[in-house]
Amino acid sequence: MPLLERLFHLRDHNTTVRTELIAGLTTFLTMAYIMFVNPSILGDAGMPKGAVFVATCLIAALGSTIMGLYANYPIALAPGMGLNAYFAYVVVMHMGFTWQAALGAVFVSGCLFFAVTVLRLRELILKAIPQPLRIGITVGIGLFLAIIALKSAGIVAPSKATYITLGNLHTPGVALATLGFFAIVVLDRLKVPGAILIGMLAVTALSFWVGGNTFAGVFSAPPSIAPTFLQLDIAGALKGGILNVILVFFLVELFDATGTLMGVAKRAGLLVPGRMDRMNKALMADSGAIFAGSLLGTSSTTAYVESAAGVQAGGRTGLTAITVAVLFLACLFISPLAGSVPSYATAPALFFVACLMLREITELDWDETTDVVPAAVTALMMPFTYSIAHGLAFGFITYAVLKLLTGRGREVHWMVWVIGCIFLFKYIYLGGE
Repeated sequence: MPLLERLFHLRDHNTTVRTELIAGLTTFLTMAYIMFVNPSILGDAGMPKGAVFVATCLIAALGSTIMGLYANYPIALAPGMGLNAYFAYVVVMHMGFTWQAALGAVFVSGCLFFAVTVLRLRELILKAIPQPLRIGITVGIGLFLAIIALKSAGIVAPSKATYITLGNLHTPGVALATLGFFAIVVLDRLKVPGAILIGMLAVTALSFWVGGNTFAGVFSAPPSIAPTFLQLDIAGALKGGILNVILVFFLVELFDATGTLMGVAKRAGLLVPGRMDRMNKALMADSGAIFAGSLLGTSSTTAYVESAAGVQAGGRTGLTAITVAVLFLACLFISPLAGSVPSYATAPALFFVACLMLREITELDWDETTDVVPAAVTALMMPFTYSIAHGLAFGFITYAVLKLLTGRGREVHWMVWVIGCIFLFKYIYLGGE
């Protein structure tokens, strides 16, 4: 097709329309779980689940379209796991901000991300943050997701004596969540496309018989997006303690997007040489999707590592991403099914993603304690303080202090000193929130 050839340069990438369409379907199946998980998580923060479902599908379609047409990469976008949990369980439920203010924080972080991309400051920031802290952030978010998943499944529960303890295992939710987790891992190991989605849908189906869930149907017209559309509170996002929330959104978005884009592009053979030829365009597409998502009514949007599945299936151009976008638009008409998915059905997906995120820790140099300890502090403080922001803060402070006390202060980039001092000042004079 001449039009598709002009848009995506299929011959130059040694691919065909059929291959790209199959790759897009493969990517979609591996990440479609987000349209069920995201409304469940943000719904816990008081957001209308129907509107969030529509926002999730729309921003996945819009973001993937921009990535496909503007950057011509086979990488799909959707609201990010980890960031949606931080949005709901920390910013709204723990810190007490409204979800409207939290959406405002996402919008501001997206604008910052866009600005540093346009001004090409991204490379300076990425070089400034040491690799051990980047690893600690990824692992910490994984641990954070794990505790949320176990709580949602009912496997762990609060305890006055020990803070956390084993939950009541004699409930249908625990049994179904456990079965779902094993199903996802086995299907993934057998390389079944859509393993996470299949596991979630299987648990949901069983919940109608043994979990006391109510079947509401599959197809209907899309719910109204009005309850979340343009409901963000930017003024509220610029007040007091939520400023460090914006910093967390920004840093995690930056690392997550860049790491995913580089990793998937490397697997697709699109690094030229050792870098992405159109990295800036890809990052601009990502940052544009972040603040567009906040306008629609969802947490931060990011590039999905599941895009690697489509690349493995042969995807090499933006046509793969466009295929994903079309499929997400088609899913707007299955909102009753999305609303029927219980929390213990999404918990296995969260826990599986958490387990995979822990593999980053193997990249640490375990003989260098001034690197390992700050990374470990970053990772451990996230779940134990129930805050990604506190994990980041303690990680930066620990890294700078240990390097200084071991006579290696000159190895620390000036930006790390600035960020560490800001966090330290905040804890000393402004308290812990």
